[in-house]
Amino acid sequence: MYDFDHAPQRFGTDSVKWQVKPGELPMWIADMDFATAPEIMDAMTKKIQTGAFGYEWPGTEYFRAVQNWYESYHHAAAQRDWMIFSTGVVPAISSIVRRVSHIGDNVVVQAPVYNIFYNSILNNGRHVLSSDLTYDAETLRYDIDYADLEAKLSLPTTTLMILCNPHNPVGKVWAREELQRIAQLCKDHGVVLLSDEIHGDLVLGSRDYTPVFSLPREVATNTITVVSPSKTFNVAALHAATVIVPGKRLRESVNRGLNVDEVAEPNLLAIPGTIAAYTSGRAWLEELKNRLRSNVETVRRYVAQSIPQVKVVPMEATYLMWLDCGSLTDDADDLMESIRRNTGLYLAAGTQYGGNGTRFLRMNIACPASMLEDGLERLDRGIREYSRV
Repeated sequence: MYDFDHAPQRFGTDSVKWQVKPGELPMWIADMDFATAPEIMDAMTKKIQTGAFGYEWPGTEYFRAVQNWYESYHHAAAQRDWMIFSTGVVPAISSIVRRVSHIGDNVVVQAPVYNIFYNSILNNGRHVLSSDLTYDAETLRYDIDYADLEAKLSLPTTTLMILCNPHNPVGKVWAREELQRIAQLCKDHGVVLLSDEIHGDLVLGSRDYTPVFSLPREVATNTITVVSPSKTFNVAALHAATVIVPGKRLRESVNRGLNVDEVAEPNLLAIPGTIAAYTSGRAWLEELKNRLRSNVETVRRYVAQSIPQVKVVPMEATYLMWLDCGSLTDDADDLMESIRRNTGLYLAAGTQYGGNGTRFLRMNIACPASMLEDGLERLDRGIREYSRV
């Protein structure tokens, strides 16, 4: 029904992803090479045709769409008064860092993790304190070191933890029991838990995604969850996100911070685009996820057969594959640059994500099959060239 076989032509436009040299293939930043759902484009077209481009702010219909989506798609109930509009996940995270922690405080993360977390922490004068995920090189699986996590949460200067749920870049979906344990540790030690759940709709495996706001009330009131349709429907340029805060006192503090920090209004298409995504985008999303599952299998088979030096970390969510290149190098930047120089394939070096990322590459597989095959052939050539040096 929907077209996942052709990529929109974005070379030579203002696309961040496609600002590359002719002949290069970018598979690094997390946006998809699929056109978004036509239902979303129809809603945005209708909005543009009004011809009025003044100030706007989301109303009841916007928040009801978010609320209904999480109830119907994730079986998680969020009350309307828990919700705050934001112009994006990253602006919300930065604002919350400023609001609920103090200059010089520790903010705990779990490396390797989304690199922009570090920017939001360091640029606001806080310290990054990582409780690195443990990695088993045999099973290729990541887990939490709870003893280390509690030790870091218990430090007097630790006031905030930023969680990635599901986890980017390792593609892990945290179990409800794991999330509850993390949330309880944070509450026990007076640390606010902030969860970035931008990839929550993109679960590809059997384990369900659990929104942090749906945890038992006694721990949920100490949490902040940030959600957005941007990754799900490839609408990052809409700049729309929702901050969900069950605890009244914490919500009041976060809301004051967002009101002070976020001077930008929603862009013209943010509200109708989000409403259309959450009310009419489900069929498109299901077809997308089927295509992503197929792409995951393509990568696994190709790498196993043709590039055995590289190992594919099992992926439960997102469209970002985490490739263990530790048998080749512990300098992911050098490997990434070599592959790009020799083949034109542009991947993300794992170094920027911290932890053991120095031995990994991240590959965006949200693209048509023909583009993915091109990328895998380039990866194969690049690895062979690198191995000969």
